[in-house]
Amino acid sequence: MDAHELFRKLGAGAKFDVRRFRRDAERFGVRNGGRIPVFGQTSTAERGRLCGEETVAVIPGTENDGILWMSTLEAKLDIPKSKGKKEPKTKKLKQVRQEKINHFRNKHKIYIQGTDLPDPIASFEELGREYKIHSKIMENIEAAGFQIPTPIQMQAIPIMLHGRELLACAPTGSGKTLAFSIPILTHLKQPMNKGFRALVLSPTRELASQTHRELLKLSEGIGFRIHLIHKAAETAKRFGPKSSQKFDILVTTPNRLIYLLKQDPPAIDLTRVEWLVVDESDKLFEDGKTGFRDQLATIFLACSSHVVKRAMFSATFAHDVEQWCKLNLDNIISVSIGARNAAVETVDQELLFVGSETGKLLAMRDLVKNGFTPPVLVFVQSVERAKELFHELVYEGINVDVIHADRTQQQRDNVVHSFRAGKIWVLICTALLARGIDFKGVNMVINFDFPSSAVEYIHRIGRTGRAGHTGKAITFFTEDDKPLLRSVASVIQRTGCPVPDYIKHFRKLQRYAHWGQDQTGAPGVPHLALESQQRKKDLPVLRKKHVMPA
Repeated sequence: MDAHELFRKLGAGAKFDVRRFRRDAERFGVRNGGRIPVFGQTSTAERGRLCGEETVAVIPGTENDGILWMSTLEAKLDIPKSKGKKEPKTKKLKQVRQEKINHFRNKHKIYIQGTDLPDPIASFEELGREYKIHSKIMENIEAAGFQIPTPIQMQAIPIMLHGRELLACAPTGSGKTLAFSIPILTHLKQPMNKGFRALVLSPTRELASQTHRELLKLSEGIGFRIHLIHKAAETAKRFGPKSSQKFDILVTTPNRLIYLLKQDPPAIDLTRVEWLVVDESDKLFEDGKTGFRDQLATIFLACSSHVVKRAMFSATFAHDVEQWCKLNLDNIISVSIGARNAAVETVDQELLFVGSETGKLLAMRDLVKNGFTPPVLVFVQSVERAKELFHELVYEGINVDVIHADRTQQQRDNVVHSFRAGKIWVLICTALLARGIDFKGVNMVINFDFPSSAVEYIHRIGRTGRAGHTGKAITFFTEDDKPLLRSVASVIQRTGCPVPDYIKHFRKLQRYAHWGQDQTGAPGVPHLALESQQRKKDLPVLRKKHVMPA
């Protein structure tokens, strides 16, 4: 091996400073700015032509040492370094963008869990632009007076538009109906003669009727056939196997739908349902007479399409619902707005000690005597209590009516219509109306009978203070309500409303309850073992009752 060959091997990857070592450069034939070609490498000019630019890695402090070293990676691979510089920059931009999204969610108290999370929207204009929402839907949103989406709408709408399954918890009056209505209508695109492609379940007929009305308003001008089951017998003929299938969306309660599914053959076909929405999901998942867990299982099996997606909405969070969703739904996203199981902050809440059942009527009279701003909702525990209180208040000359499960559907519809129209000032009701019903401008809620749980309390007072308006809630309590008082007081305290100090020292509700296990092994809804909840409360007779004319 001669000296020239040896130098070629030792000088692999080196560059001569031609000006300083001119004589040596001339001796070895090194051109100005050139490099010694080693191991078949191309020249710098050729590499520049191939890569688009000339890249030379210079180690700081070696410029005047005579030899400028190339990086090892560049010596082996002809990869321009400019690409390597873009990667950290792109990564940083993604990080900055994610920080902005997190800040936006924190600002609006949006708490989200899941993988591959869709970004929230900040305005309806952005929604229409990003997701190509039907122009008629956008016009109907504007016509309804919706200017800025609420926090639940900001996050839930993009999630459903991405076809993801959802468990959503947001305060009462926060716009959950619109949050699932827009994605459903957008997903269906246009009317088709394929049968029902979307199903919305509600716990009460009043809430189902309200949802049906909102869907009709939002889809006006598009032509969707949206149906509400009124009478199951008539519906069986209308939606049966021999029907023309000219319908798109069904809104109903579980019991009426179960009646149709159990016909032989089934009087309704749900095999083409693509979106199943369960409104007030924690109520529908309850066991017992007031729950619909068994019916839900049948309905879920009837929606057998391989593309069906499910979304659960409620104002309160139930642990067993979350456990069921994680076990049975595909890659679910959980969204909650604000603190879970918290009352709406726009309601001024007050606890009023009345001593006994007689004290409740006296306190009610004082409220009437001192004056109040109608409309007012009054909640009681049972149908019997509702009837008794109605007769008491009628004799006070108050414009009052009552709604409960013993009244016919026509009577209930008439009462709701009159209350909305302002013809009724005070409406007495059971827990029937505590779920989801949106009465515009209810100024006050009176809990004449203490609610059986903090969850029921949240739903009751949620009938006022809706859509950003303020309201007031007064809750009567007696000595018998003491075991339940602490849990409700905690809800009131979390919203910033004052609570008497002595109440804070009461024992917690859990000491008076035992937790059951549902079929999945998840904790169920607490069943109160309280004699005070089992007894039948009779209103004291303060005057001689007169028989009202028919």
